[in-house]
Amino acid sequence: MLTLIYRIYQILIVLPLAFLWTLFICIAVIVGCLLGGGKFFGYQPGVWWGWVIIRLLLLPVKVEGKENLEKGQSYVFVANHQGAFDILLIYGFLLRDFRWMMKYELGDIPIFGAACKKSKQIFVDNRSVSTIKRCYQEAREILRGGISLCVFPEGARTKTGYMKPFKKGAFMLADELQLPVVPITINGSFKVKPRQKDMYFCYWSPLKLTIHSPIPPQGQGSDNINQLMTQSYAAIEKDLIIND
Repeated sequence: MLTLIYRIYQILIVLPLAFLWTLFICIAVIVGCLLGGGKFFGYQPGVWWGWVIIRLLLLPVKVEGKENLEKGQSYVFVANHQGAFDILLIYGFLLRDFRWMMKYELGDIPIFGAACKKSKQIFVDNRSVSTIKRCYQEAREILRGGISLCVFPEGARTKTGYMKPFKKGAFMLADELQLPVVPITINGSFKVKPRQKDMYFCYWSPLKLTIHSPIPPQGQGSDNINQLMTQSYAAIEKDLIIND
């Protein structure tokens, strides 16, 4: 009965409000960035967007580890990718100025894609060597400018809840710029919106964002890249809760 009520609530309340809110946020980002407010509109509207939609769905959120982050420090945040709500959760509750590394196909979504481009999100395009180089150059400029970067190093959402192997791209950037990597464990998102189950409705589940201690660079080169990747994976996996 509760599931049926929750679904009716999603259809009548959440869906129309979330659509209008997303449209409003995208337009605000586009207009704000065009008017020269890229520093504010490149990030803050995303916080409002994620926070409001998660609250509309009545999903409780717990955040641990904010004290691990230093004010003014750029980081490379790496998180496990459980589902579509990972983005909303990180945007709404991490509360750090960052940009995403995202699939280039998302840039083709009407209005949403334009907002992502205007806010200087970084599109990962593996179709050619030149597009890969451009992606990494954009990421370098973001990180050198004092803003952080957020990446899902698995590359795609999990189908099982368990983590897939990490790709090296984010760790190579952290190594090149000698920046600390901050692992983030996301729990609950796989239950809210499983990749393999019911594309129309969300399921109620508590969400948890665990911000682990930054992993500083130890030297530079392949050994540092590998240790950053290995330690990040272990830290995220340690707090990952899998309910079969």
